[in-house]
Amino acid sequence: MGDSMLNHILSEYYIPNYILVPESEAKKPPCVPSCPVLVFINSKSGGQLGGNLLSTYRSVLNTNQVFDLGETKPDKVLHQIYATLGSLKQRGDGFASAIESSLRIIVAGGDGTAGWLLGVISDLKLPHPPPVATVPLGTGNNLPFSFGWGKKNPGTDRQSVFSFLEQVKNATEMKIDSWHIIMRMRAPKEGSCDPIGPLELPHSLHAFHRISQTDKLGMDGYHSFRGGFWNYFSMGMDAQVSYAFHSERKLHPEKFRNQLINQGTYIKLGCTQGWMFGSLFRPSPTNIAQIAKVKVMRKQGQWEDLKIPRSIGSIVCLNLPSFSGGFNPWGTPYRKKFLDRGLTPPFVDDGLIEIVGFRNVLHGLVLLAPNGHGTRLAQANAVRFEFKKGAANHTFMRIDGEPWKQPLPADDETVVVEISHFGQVCMLATPLCRSRSMHDPSSPTACYNEDNNSSDEGDSPDDLEEKRKFGAADSFKFPDEFDISYLS
Repeated sequence: MGDSMLNHILSEYYIPNYILVPESEAKKPPCVPSCPVLVFINSKSGGQLGGNLLSTYRSVLNTNQVFDLGETKPDKVLHQIYATLGSLKQRGDGFASAIESSLRIIVAGGDGTAGWLLGVISDLKLPHPPPVATVPLGTGNNLPFSFGWGKKNPGTDRQSVFSFLEQVKNATEMKIDSWHIIMRMRAPKEGSCDPIGPLELPHSLHAFHRISQTDKLGMDGYHSFRGGFWNYFSMGMDAQVSYAFHSERKLHPEKFRNQLINQGTYIKLGCTQGWMFGSLFRPSPTNIAQIAKVKVMRKQGQWEDLKIPRSIGSIVCLNLPSFSGGFNPWGTPYRKKFLDRGLTPPFVDDGLIEIVGFRNVLHGLVLLAPNGHGTRLAQANAVRFEFKKGAANHTFMRIDGEPWKQPLPADDETVVVEISHFGQVCMLATPLCRSRSMHDPSSPTACYNEDNNSSDEGDSPDDLEEKRKFGAADSFKFPDEFDISYLS
C-alpha cells in the first residue's frame, strides 16, 4: 500500500488538533473525515498488548486522539472535547459540526474498562451520544463478543489496526439498555470486608449520602451506593470464582500476562472453590434462597415475590447474550415456552432483564451444549434482593466482571440491592453481532409485550434524582491513586 493511499485511508479517521487541544490554531484538513474516532486504551490490559496497541494507534492516527486511560481520565477528555465542539458550532464551524455528528469511540480493555466509558458517556447526556466499539483486551470480553468484535485478544500490528478501523467505519449502531443499581447496607463497625480484595466495591458503585425521604432504610448508620451496568449483575458461585481470580491477580500480577493462562487459572479456581459438586446431590449450604428474598417488577409499580429453587447457588441478571467468556445462560426457549410462561425474546433494548439460576459449576457446563441454558427464572424491568440475618455472613457479587465480597446482616438489619431499567447507550455492531434488537426486522418478534416499558411513572422525585446520574462520570471517576491494572 503506497503512502498516498495510506494517508487517504487514515484521513477518514483523523481529527485535527484544533478540536482536541484547547487554544490550538484552526488548521482544517482538506476534507471532512467520514469516520472520526477517539481511541481510549487501557495500557495495562492484556499484559503487554495494551501498551503495544497504544503505540500502534498513536503511530497511525493523530497522537492527540488516542488516550491512555492510565494517564488520562475519559470524563475530562470527553467533557473538554464536547465543550470545544459546542463552542465551535456556535461560531458556525461546519467542520466541527460534521465531526460531532459522525464521531465514534473505540475503547480497548476488558469489560470493566468498556463499562467505565459507557458510564461517562451516559453522564454527558448528549442529544446524540457517540456509539462505542470495543476491542477485547480482557479475560471474559463479554461486551465485545456480544456485538461481533470477538473475544480473543487482537493483533497489535499496523495491519490489524487498519482492519479494525475499517470494521468500525462499516459497523452499525445498536441501542442497548442501561441498568441502574442501588445498594443500601449498614456501615461496618470496624475495618473493611476483606483486606485481600482488589476492590472493596467495584468502581461502578458510587457512594452517595442523600436518601429518599420515603425509604425505610433512610436512617443514620446506613451506607448507600449507586451505579450502573450494561451486561450483568451476578451473585453466588460465579462471583466467588471471579473474586478469587481478581484477588490472586492482585497478589501475583506477573502470573497473569496471557489470556489463555488467565482463562486456565479461572477454570482451575472454579474447580477449587467447592462449587463443582457442592449441590449435585443436595442443596448448597449457601444457596440463594437461604440468604435472600427476591422480588421482581413485571409491571410498573407492582412488586411480586420470585420463588428461587433451593438448589440454586448462583443467580445472574443478564442484559446481553454473553456471560463468562461468551456463553448465553438464557439460551433460546421454544416458542411454546414463550407463550406458556409469558416470556419474550431476549432483546437488548426492550427494558427487560433476564434472570437465570445455576446449581453449581457442573450445571454451568450445560452451556457448552448447543441449546444449553441455565434455569430460567423470570424476565423483569426491576429486581430487588433483600438480605437479612441467615445462613451466611457474606456472599459474593459481580457487576460486568468486577467482583466484591459483600457482608450480609449479622443483626436485625437489612441489606438491599435493587436493579431497575434506566436509559440506553449506543454500541457499534459488526455483522457477527449476537445481540438482537426489538427494532431489527431480522430478530425474532414472537410474544413481545408492548406493555413492558421503562417509564419512570410512579417513581418519587427523590428516586428519580438518585437515578438521574446513575452512570455519572462522578460515579465512574477513579481516585488518582487507583491502579487500572486491577480493572478487567
